[in-house]
Amino acid sequence: MITFPKSLLDGYNAFATNRLPAEQHRYRELSVKGQFPEVMVIGCCDSRVAPEAIFDVGPGELFVVRNIANLVPTYQPDANAHGVSAALEYAVTVLKVKHIVILGHAQCGGIRAFIDKIEPLTPGDFIGKWMQMFIKPGEVVEQRDHESMAQFVERIEKAAVFRSLENLMTFPFVRKAVESGQMQLHGAYFGVAEGTLFVLDKASKEFKSARSVV
Repeated sequence: MITFPKSLLDGYNAFATNRLPAEQHRYRELSVKGQFPEVMVIGCCDSRVAPEAIFDVGPGELFVVRNIANLVPTYQPDANAHGVSAALEYAVTVLKVKHIVILGHAQCGGIRAFIDKIEPLTPGDFIGKWMQMFIKPGEVVEQRDHESMAQFVERIEKAAVFRSLENLMTFPFVRKAVESGQMQLHGAYFGVAEGTLFVLDKASKEFKSARSVV
């Protein structure tokens, strides 16, 4: 007996009945010609922060990688497996995307686990080890005087976007594409409760409402 989640089956049936007919030609075209998205989004696994929904895009428009706390590691060409690095390599060198967006968000569980220094959830402590790439050796992340916990968490959530942007530039193929003007890097932050989007102003190094940028 198949025990596939009923909610997903219901969702697919709705998709096949309503949306697919309108986009069938697009899917067939993508299957023949392949994908050529201009934008790569590196976001969080959080179920509330789906890039395709936030940016209201159709099939083939975004190349998406999601992980805990939307982190990008530094360039490490060693014998280990690197999922995010592999996706970056493909997006930049094969798909030749023109934009990479780091999408951070409010109420990030990974960031909160890092701040609260929670005990390992499993013997492997995969979350703890993953979050350690957020800080540099000797760096201390602490709550500032007169800073509420909510303000502290939001600051670190946004700092994760900055760190990922910084780490992106350690990849030679990313740096080459950026410095040659073939690609741009961007930061964004999504407020889950209000559904608000803020984009990083590189000049001021501040996140500004996406509605004011348009």
